[in-house]
Amino acid sequence: MVETARESRWSHRLAVLLAAATFPLLWLGGMVTTYQAGMAVPDWPSTYGYNLFLYPWQSWLAGPWDLFLEHGHRLLGALVGVLTIGLAAVLWRCEPRRWLRWLGAGALAGVCLQGVLGGLRVVLDQRQLALLHGCLGPLFFALCVALAVVTSRRWIVPPVLPERGSEPHLPRLAWLTVVLSYVQLVIGAHLRHMPADGAPGGFRALVFLHLLMAAVVALHVGLAVGRVIWSYRQVPALVWPAAWLVLLLVVQLGLGGGTWVVKYGWPDWSIGVPGAEGYTVLAAGWLQATVVTAHVATGSLLLGCSLVLALRSTRLLGVVWPGAVLPGAAALPFLPELAA
Repeated sequence: MVETARESRWSHRLAVLLAAATFPLLWLGGMVTTYQAGMAVPDWPSTYGYNLFLYPWQSWLAGPWDLFLEHGHRLLGALVGVLTIGLAAVLWRCEPRRWLRWLGAGALAGVCLQGVLGGLRVVLDQRQLALLHGCLGPLFFALCVALAVVTSRRWIVPPVLPERGSEPHLPRLAWLTVVLSYVQLVIGAHLRHMPADGAPGGFRALVFLHLLMAAVVALHVGLAVGRVIWSYRQVPALVWPAAWLVLLLVVQLGLGGGTWVVKYGWPDWSIGVPGAEGYTVLAAGWLQATVVTAHVATGSLLLGCSLVLALRSTRLLGVVWPGAVLPGAAALPFLPELAA
């Protein structure tokens, strides 16, 4: 066991580094969508005929803003790909848990799929491919977060609970929050990629559904955090992700309101609010780009944080769902401490 823990340290470091590199990639991808810079480079996998890594840096840094964003997105994507290859190789070489080796292989397949989707979006110039690319990005980020969690020392040697039980509510609420958070991201992606000539009724329906899902996600976050406070407030492994969930939810709700204002202006009922009167929407301005992209990126952080809480609560409590109590945390292949 000691040797296995030693060998897994590089796996965890690489997984953390991969997750840390993937988040700014999501942010940069959001900027590409906000500025509609996806076709700033018309060819792929080359960049104006150059090898991706040999494109003149002067032309990139001093070129148009949309070219800077798109080429930078490609370079950062390539870095994430290299990190994923390295992590998959280390896991396959050193990791004794077979399921984790295959999870690393799945991450490698996922980053390849994302790269191909991004390239086909350019080659075919298809909005639907851009939508699919945007929906799979948060999923890959969540997978990177999961790899960072399950390669950690805290997963291999979990803390002892003050009162270990089989109460299923926290894992159930946390996993539901993960699913609902991702559904909310998909709805938001459809709003972001909706064509300008789309049906007004479809837009209104998506906005209503987005608002409704925001309320549902907020409710589940509140229930999950309340369960942590009520039963497991002495367990830092659960308290910290719960605290981050609350903070991210508050920030996300604020950014959601800000996104509406910077894209469509203040609503009619906001008369009298400081700054509302005379406000003019500046399309593709720095404020609009920053607020909208931050809203998208924070949604992915909310997904990742809820996944951390779901994984840790499942690992500690040995419960996934009512009736699915895991005796000795050994009933499922992803729960044993050092399963082969």
